[in-house]
Amino acid sequence: MNITSGSEVGFDNVSLIVDGKRWFPMMGEMHFSRYPKKNWEEELCKMKAGGIDIVSLYVIWIHHEEIKGEFDFTGDRCLRDFLETVKKVGMYSILRIGPWAHGEARNGGFPDWLLEDAKKENYEVRTNAPLYLSHVRNFYEKTYEQAKGYFLKDGGPVIGIQIENEYGHCGGKNGEEGEEHMRTLLKMAKEIGFVTPIYTATGWGGAVTGGMLPVMGGYCEAPWDPRFTEIEPSGNYIFTRERNDHNIGSDHGLGVGITFDMDKFPFLTAELGGGVQVTHHRRPIATGLDTAAMTMVKMGSGANLLGYYMYHGGTNPKGKLTTLQESTATGYPNDLPEYAYDFNAPLREFGQMEDTYKEVRLLSSFVHDFGSDMCDMPYTEQPGNPLKPDNFTDLRSAVRYKTKKNSKGQEYASGYLFVNNYQRRYEMTLHKDVELTAYAEDKKTRLATFAKRDIEDGDFFFYPFNMEIGERALLTIDATPVCVIKNFDDNDHDAYVFYTDRDREVSMDVTGDVCGNKIIVLNREEAVRSSKVTIDGKEYLLISAAQPITTPEGRVKLLYDTDLDSKLVFRSYPELKKENPTFECRKTADMSPEFTTSDAFAIYESKDVYRNTGKISFEKISEAEDLVKYSINVSDMSADADEVYMYVDFEGDIARIYTDGDIATDTFYTGQLWEIGLKRYAQTDFKGEITITPLYEKYRQCMYLQQWPEMEDGKVCRINDIKLSTQFGILIS
Repeated sequence: MNITSGSEVGFDNVSLIVDGKRWFPMMGEMHFSRYPKKNWEEELCKMKAGGIDIVSLYVIWIHHEEIKGEFDFTGDRCLRDFLETVKKVGMYSILRIGPWAHGEARNGGFPDWLLEDAKKENYEVRTNAPLYLSHVRNFYEKTYEQAKGYFLKDGGPVIGIQIENEYGHCGGKNGEEGEEHMRTLLKMAKEIGFVTPIYTATGWGGAVTGGMLPVMGGYCEAPWDPRFTEIEPSGNYIFTRERNDHNIGSDHGLGVGITFDMDKFPFLTAELGGGVQVTHHRRPIATGLDTAAMTMVKMGSGANLLGYYMYHGGTNPKGKLTTLQESTATGYPNDLPEYAYDFNAPLREFGQMEDTYKEVRLLSSFVHDFGSDMCDMPYTEQPGNPLKPDNFTDLRSAVRYKTKKNSKGQEYASGYLFVNNYQRRYEMTLHKDVELTAYAEDKKTRLATFAKRDIEDGDFFFYPFNMEIGERALLTIDATPVCVIKNFDDNDHDAYVFYTDRDREVSMDVTGDVCGNKIIVLNREEAVRSSKVTIDGKEYLLISAAQPITTPEGRVKLLYDTDLDSKLVFRSYPELKKENPTFECRKTADMSPEFTTSDAFAIYESKDVYRNTGKISFEKISEAEDLVKYSINVSDMSADADEVYMYVDFEGDIARIYTDGDIATDTFYTGQLWEIGLKRYAQTDFKGEITITPLYEKYRQCMYLQQWPEMEDGKVCRINDIKLSTQFGILIS
C-alpha cells in the first residue's frame, strides 16, 4: 500500500482504510533510543524485509529528560534522525508519545524528578492535575520539535499517534475520570501540532481509550506473573471473538474488561509478543513457533492488523543518575536486566535474525498479497471449537470468508479455514484421519471440505477455499498460501505459492481455467526460508539460509551467517534475469509444469568461500563466592563482515560483559546461548571481561526457569564454551 501526503487514511468497524481500499498492515516495535544510530538504517531494512510496514516506537521520557530541563535528543536519542531514516527506508510510523510508556523502563518512563516534584507539590501523576499537565505539555512540545515535518500531511512517515499506554489498566484513572484525562492529552497533543489521520490507545484489561482507536495485545507467556511455577495455558491459542489477552488483560469472560464498543472498532493488535522480556523471577523462552501459532490464531479470530512488541530488541542507554531499567527498587513488581532489552524478539538485541523473524516473515508474505481481500471476511465460529485453552482435546478451528460473484453473476463463498493444534508448553491430542470442513455462520452449511489428514500435536495451518487464481479459476487446496509472484514470465502470468506442513500429497480442486498461471507447493522448511524480493521491478521468490534485505537504493543483499568456511547457496523462482558474477547458476528453472514444487527453482552457488576468520580464547581470572570473572580475547575478525556474533554458553544467574572497563550489556540466564554482536565494540579485535553471579538450587523457591542447569553443591557459575559466527552482506543485485 502506497500512502502519500494526499492519501485519505481512516478506519471503519472492520479495518484500516487508505484511499477507499481496505488495508491490512504489519507493524513492529523498535525503540530508537535503545539501538545505535549507526545501525538504524540496516535494522529498519531488516524489519521491512521481514514484512513490517509500520514502525511503532515509544518516546521514553526518562531517556530524554533525565535531569529536569536538560533535554537530550542527540545521537542515539535523536528522534528526528530516526524518523528521517524510517522515511528513507520507505516505511511508516506510529509514534507513541506517552507520557507514561512502561516499556520496562524505570518508573514506566517517567523521570525521577517528575515523581519527586509530584510528591513535593502534592499532585498525582497521570491525572488532570495542572502541574502534571504543564510538565507533560513541555515534554510533548520538545517531542513535537523533533517530529515536526515528519507527519503524513508533510510527506513524512508518521501516520498515527498513540496517547498514553495501558491507561486505567496499569495505573491511571478508570471510568469517566480516566476517559476525560485521555481526551485532555489528545487535545493537548493536537494543539501542539501532532496532527495525524489515526490516534490510538491500548484497549486491554479495562484500559480507557478516550474515544481513540483501541489496539489490542497478546503474549505467549507472562514474565511479570508473580508465580514461580508453570502458568495456565494461554488463551491466545484459542479462536474466539474475545480481544483481551488473558495474561495482560482480564480473565472474566467475553468483553469484560473492555471499555469500548467492539462493534464500532476494527480488531487491531499493537502488542502481539514477538517474544517476551524475561524478569529476574520468571524466565520463559519464547520460540518462533510460539509466536507464529499465536499470530495465526489472532488472524483467524478476525485481527486485521498484526503488530508486534517487541519486533526489535535493544539495549538500554546509560543513565546519568541511575540505571534506566524497571526494578523493584523503584516500586515496580519486576527486576529487569540493567541494559539488555533483548525480548527474544524476531530481531534481537544485536539485530540477530532469529527463527521468530522467519516465522513472522512467512505470515507477512501472505498478509501483503491476500490480507486486504481478507479484511472484510469476518471471524466465523465453527462447530466444536473449544473456548477454553485448557481444552486440549477438541479441535480448534475458525473460518473467515465472504460471498463473491463470478463473471456470470453466480455467488460463491471464498475464504480460509484455520486450524490450530498448538498450545505452548502443553500437549494437544492427536486427531487421526480428520476430514476438515469449513462451515458458514449457521454451523450447518458446508462451505468447503478438504481431504482427510492427521493433525498432530503442534500443528497449525490455514487452507484457502475458492481462492481466485487469475481471473478465471478458483482453487481449493489443503496447503497454506504464502504469496503471489507477479508476472513471473514474459506473458504476465502469476505464480501462486503455497506450503504443506507435512510431507504428504497435496489435494487441490481447481474450477475454471488457470490461463497459464502457476501453482507452486513448497514444504514448510522451504517456506520458512523463503522471501519475496523485487529486483529491477521484477518479483522473485528466494529460498536460502541467508536473509535477503533491500537497501533504500533498491539493491538486494543476502545476510549470511557462517561459523565455517562455506559457500552461499540460494534458490530463485523465476531464474534471475541478470547474471551475477559472484554466483554460478547450477540449474535452469523448469517452467513447464502447471503445478510444480521447489524443484522448479534455479539454484545459485557463490564462487567465493566465506570464512569465519575470528579466533577466540577465554580464561577464568578470578573466582569468589558471589562472582566469577573471565577474560575474553577475540582476534582476526573479518573487517569486511557485517557482524561477528559471539555465542556464550554459560550457566549462572546474571552475566555481564565489559569492554574498556565499562559495562556493555548484561543478561539473565535462561538456558539459551548468550548472543553478543562484537562489531558494536570493535572491528577486528575485541578484548573484554565477563562476570557471572551464581545461580543457586534454593532459587527454585523464588524463580521460574524454563530450563534449569545441573548444579554442583547447590549452585552453578561457569562458562562452558564460547564460539563465533561471522555475518557477511552479499549483494545479488
